[in-house]
Amino acid sequence: MAIEIKRPPVPLLHRLFPFVAWLPRVNGQTLRADLIAGLTVALVAIPQSLAYAQLAGVPPYYGLYASFLPVIIGALYGSSPALSTGPVAMTSLLTAASVMTLARFGTDQFYAYVILMALLSGIFQIALGIARMGVLINFLSYPVLRGFINAAAIIIALAQLPAMLGLKLEHSRHFMIDVLHVVEHSASTHLPSLAFGLGSLVLLMLFKKFTPRLPGVLVVVIITTYLSYQFGFEAGGGVVVGTIPQGLPSFSLPPFDWNASMHMLPAAFVIAIISFMEAMSSSKIIAIKTRTKWDENQELVGQGLAKIAAAFSNGMPVSGSFSRSALNLASGARSGLASVFSAVLVLITLLFFTPLLYHLPKPVLAAIIMMAVFSLVDVQTIKDAWRANRQDGIAAIVTFFATLAFAPNIQNGILTGILLSLVLFLLRTMRPAVVLLGVDEHGALRSAKRYNLPKLHPQITAVRFDGQLYFANVSYFEESIQYLICTDPDVHHILVVGDGINGLDASGVEMLKNLLDQLEKSEVVLSFCNLKSSVRAVLERTGLVERIGEHNIYPTVQQAVASIRKQVEEEAGEAAGTGAVA
Repeated sequence: MAIEIKRPPVPLLHRLFPFVAWLPRVNGQTLRADLIAGLTVALVAIPQSLAYAQLAGVPPYYGLYASFLPVIIGALYGSSPALSTGPVAMTSLLTAASVMTLARFGTDQFYAYVILMALLSGIFQIALGIARMGVLINFLSYPVLRGFINAAAIIIALAQLPAMLGLKLEHSRHFMIDVLHVVEHSASTHLPSLAFGLGSLVLLMLFKKFTPRLPGVLVVVIITTYLSYQFGFEAGGGVVVGTIPQGLPSFSLPPFDWNASMHMLPAAFVIAIISFMEAMSSSKIIAIKTRTKWDENQELVGQGLAKIAAAFSNGMPVSGSFSRSALNLASGARSGLASVFSAVLVLITLLFFTPLLYHLPKPVLAAIIMMAVFSLVDVQTIKDAWRANRQDGIAAIVTFFATLAFAPNIQNGILTGILLSLVLFLLRTMRPAVVLLGVDEHGALRSAKRYNLPKLHPQITAVRFDGQLYFANVSYFEESIQYLICTDPDVHHILVVGDGINGLDASGVEMLKNLLDQLEKSEVVLSFCNLKSSVRAVLERTGLVERIGEHNIYPTVQQAVASIRKQVEEEAGEAAGTGAVA
């Protein structure tokens, strides 16, 4: 029996304003839990947002702006109660890589295009959500995604080397060339910068290992900022965060450039998909742990609106953060109000505490980024994909190396992986398994090759076709049946065990009609058994049941074997009787 999963209809008011569904359930207990969770996440989000702004190639305050209004919008219009929206490493890298092909790093034009990217990628997500196309995310296979994430994590980490070493190098259009430039200029390393960077990295690792409940990132930022101020790190040639504008972000229309927008559309689409993949993985985990429902289409809308809010408040593209969402959930978040409280603390920081961040060394931000992406590197998943299916392993490996080769245009790497996985999928389905079946000692049909079994009968050949009969593989099915006839002149009955056939399209119907005509001329009978109800329905609608013969379509293998054997024996008896009379 097929199980049809239907989601209950969502009232229009709840679709337009999702927070209306959960706000009435807030009480004193949940409010306290959300407040604690929100403050805990904010203590991590503030330093991370500064670091991810550096990764995106924009001033640090862009990260703070993206941690204010977009966080509130994402919480109010999303569907996952504990999802923490804001700047994330992967989206930041994709943004920088996409924009650097259009404008030079550190220019007002570059900053304008980053804001425009937030707008375009947000529009894509809203459009996908409204069109209920959240299911399209499933077309991005897991091996391809892991290959991309592993490569991107390495690129993100290596991209922090200039800041860690205190080197001021120009960015080229090829990431590997930039890495070589770092190696060439390593003799010019600014030792205080290296000390701050490596020291921060070691401290972050120690905090993660021994005191994971403490906001280690914030503690490291406080310590290093104080040391930078005390020892005159900036005066000695070090690079610090510098002046962060105090107060609310200015709300304005994003700068729109038609020609640039056309060039940015493919990258904006990739950012929309990849950033939502991160949000989706977090939302799934939250749904399992809290036993709550979530709607991928509503989350697409919520994440899209958050990106657009970032564009209107001089921010950078945002996404659902895996690490901060996990922290939010672990801290006891009960609803989206936890993210609202987190955003309020960011607002307080913007209003009163930005001068305290002036002396924060940029090598420390590089260390924060490196620490965040180390957990993304997981070579074992690629090995597992290879063991499970060689084609999946190939897709993961090709995506990995393509992403490295195309860097900084890493969106081309994942597009390569997607195209390759689709091609490999088509190749797989074009030649599905056609298993020749034999009969075992219990009379059951099993793979003749694997179990070394004899044929069902000298005049009967049984096969199983493991795949959908559609336009890409109908010729392979037809060729397989013809091959059986050509290699076995004694065969007069072919039984197709159809429990592996899960679909039949118009090309499959036409092929069966032609095949039946050919078999009729060769005096070979084609029979089916164990057909799925959906396939049987297609046969009935197209008149193929009459063409095949109702008596040649059996509900079970046992009935098919018994009936066909009886037919063969009767035919043999008739032939013998005719010979005796003659």
